[in-house]
Amino acid sequence: MLNATNKIEIRVNGESHTCLAKTALPDLLTQLKLNPRLIAVEYNGEILHRQYWTDTQMQSGDRLEIVTIVGGG
Repeated sequence: MLNATNKIEIRVNGESHTCLAKTALPDLLTQLKLNPRLIAVEYNGEILHRQYWTDTQMQSGDRLEIVTIVGGG
């Protein structure tokens, strides 16, 4: 869904979110106030390795599952 303001709808952890079309994944994570060093990202059903994050741009209908890595023992 793209409107005149160039915003798209994506799903993050099952919830609807909007962002600008072609927002890079690291920028989206910043908007969501997430620390990129402490998370793992599944992008449209596939684990997305960190080396591809900067090349990944959001498109309408994308689905992300973001999990926080928790240390402990």
